[in-house]
Amino acid sequence: MATDTPLPLTGGCNCGAVRFEVSERPPRAVYCHCRRCQRRTGTAAAASAFAAPGTVRVVAGEEHIGSWQPGDGFAKDFCRECGSALFARDPESGEIAGVRLGAFDADPGVRPGARQYVAYAAPWEPLPDDGLPRFPEGRTAGA
Repeated sequence: MATDTPLPLTGGCNCGAVRFEVSERPPRAVYCHCRRCQRRTGTAAAASAFAAPGTVRVVAGEEHIGSWQPGDGFAKDFCRECGSALFARDPESGEIAGVRLGAFDADPGVRPGARQYVAYAAPWEPLPDDGLPRFPEGRTAGA
């Protein structure tokens, strides 16, 4: 996927309190249809890009980032000022592992390549016939 957006990719929250940079284009992205993402976003699915380790850097507003760590899974980071969903953090390393596609300022050059947790898809929004691979639960590593 070619894009004219120069590196680093930039982004932030809705109010501008949090700003970040990504030094490499994300290698892949997915739509997640789990109930946790539905409740977190208020939508049928969350679109997130996977970030290569060490490529995401918060450049402003670290103090405005709140986080919810579920009992299992990745921490969900958000702006405490405006509530914007921003990142997913690896629970073991604490490193930013995912960036919400809507948080980028411009085209990050990656498109969701799969739909995961479709067993929990919202009944009020049918899954589109877009040809993307579907996984009833989470994707397996490297898939």
